[in-house]
Amino acid sequence: MPDVEAHITGTVWKVECEVGQAVAEGDTLVILESMKMEMPVEAENDGVVKEVVCQEGQSVSEGDTLVVLE
Repeated sequence: MPDVEAHITGTVWKVECEVGQAVAEGDTLVILESMKMEMPVEAENDGVVKEVVCQEGQSVSEGDTLVVLE
């Protein structure tokens, strides 16, 4: 299953998932902040959170892995 990646360059505003959590397609996993706008990053597939790679306050670039699902 593919990693969940940042779709914009910005700052991790909030992490809304934790390791071991079951998620469904469309669930918000991380909220990014860019140019004073909040952008949700959603799960593209159902799965279980294997690893949260980012942390709140961290700067990320487009394409960076944020969450790993299995």
